[in-house]
Amino acid sequence: MNNLTKFQIKKPAKDVFEAFVDPSKIGNFWFSSSSERWAAGKTIKLEYDLYNAELEIKAVKVEENKKIVFLWGPPEDEHTVTINFKEMDPSGTIIEIMEEGFQENDPALIHNILDNKEGWVFMLTCLKAYLEFGVNQLRGGLLK
Repeated sequence: MNNLTKFQIKKPAKDVFEAFVDPSKIGNFWFSSSSERWAAGKTIKLEYDLYNAELEIKAVKVEENKKIVFLWGPPEDEHTVTINFKEMDPSGTIIEIMEEGFQENDPALIHNILDNKEGWVFMLTCLKAYLEFGVNQLRGGLLK
């Protein structure tokens, strides 16, 4: 089972891609810090200071300005996240995030997918605000 979320960002694919892989930029819209530049084969530590949380992702594939694939979650419930960057023209990119690994027989499946979708939509909203308008204070606004 998977979950697909799409957004249009009015920036070139290279700018959208760099927002994810550059540790100095990711804190402007998603996690507060990233241990290093994202590259295939690396395990990256991400911190979210607002929730006193920390996690690791395993970068499986990183194609410059085109795609990022990473694994996250505990080994018994690991999910694959694929981020595609499709530049429509130099002033616009469609970003697609597909998260796979939801268990169809999980009694909380609907809740988990909706919660997951909410998270991706919020993160992409923060990304759009950061890249298009320079707003970098939205990521702390989501309350559960």
